[in-house]
Amino acid sequence: MLRRLTSNPTLNFLITNRIPRTLLTIVFGKFSRIRSPALARLSIAIWRRFTDLDLSDSAAQSFDSVHACFTRRLVPGARPIDNAPAILVSPCDAIVGAFGQIDSGLMLQAKGMSYSLDDLLGPSQDPARFEGGTYVTLRLTSSMYHRFHSPAAIRIRHVTYISGDAWNVNPAALDRIPRLFCRNERAVIEAELQDDGTPIVLVPVAAVLVASIRLSFADVLLHLRYRGPNEIVCDHMSHRGDELGWFEHGSTIIVIAPAGFEPAQTIERGRTIRMGNRLFQRTQAR
Repeated sequence: MLRRLTSNPTLNFLITNRIPRTLLTIVFGKFSRIRSPALARLSIAIWRRFTDLDLSDSAAQSFDSVHACFTRRLVPGARPIDNAPAILVSPCDAIVGAFGQIDSGLMLQAKGMSYSLDDLLGPSQDPARFEGGTYVTLRLTSSMYHRFHSPAAIRIRHVTYISGDAWNVNPAALDRIPRLFCRNERAVIEAELQDDGTPIVLVPVAAVLVASIRLSFADVLLHLRYRGPNEIVCDHMSHRGDELGWFEHGSTIIVIAPAGFEPAQTIERGRTIRMGNRLFQRTQAR
């Protein structure tokens, strides 16, 4: 019955957004870290009543906290990675949302509703280099594998942390809240491909009950109470498929590439994609 209630878009929006989002996110973060195997088992059992949680490919099958389950690692080989040189792979397991070409600095959030790349990236980034490029929005549900990985061999140059709200990022909210991704807490990960210096950007966006975004390559935990520094200089080399970080609940990653790339032919709105599957393909050599 509860699943039927939350499947109604209007009720879903009210239940997951018309609440003290920031407070509940902080409280949930503390609760998820309580180390009690019995409490973890009970919480996971309740969680399964609402979602299609599948732990069959998890490296661990028992957990001492909800946090440990959310941030679980997978058994080796669970996510085969496409190694074709002209391909950028999905950094995470996700449901494909909006995707397409960046036109006049605008990207689609939902039908009839756009937002600007400049607004998303913040004042320290140059959005002009991505004009005519492409983007894909990847939504991680609460039951999915929450770690995200490198889409290619990249060099991470800079991270901009932008504090913000904690709106839900599901379709019910995206259809109702303008500029939602630009309102929420997020990290802008600026990188370049190691082989030719092509710029790419990954933007992990936090959401309600996402207690934090952890970046594996930076010794910092980004969360609603983090107050700086906002600009984090990096020089980190990452191979295709290397872990970059994780969410502690479901959320969204927006992947942006410049002109010369397009979404892979298999990309469809609403389709589930796994980390390592094709995401972008080159249309021309640089």
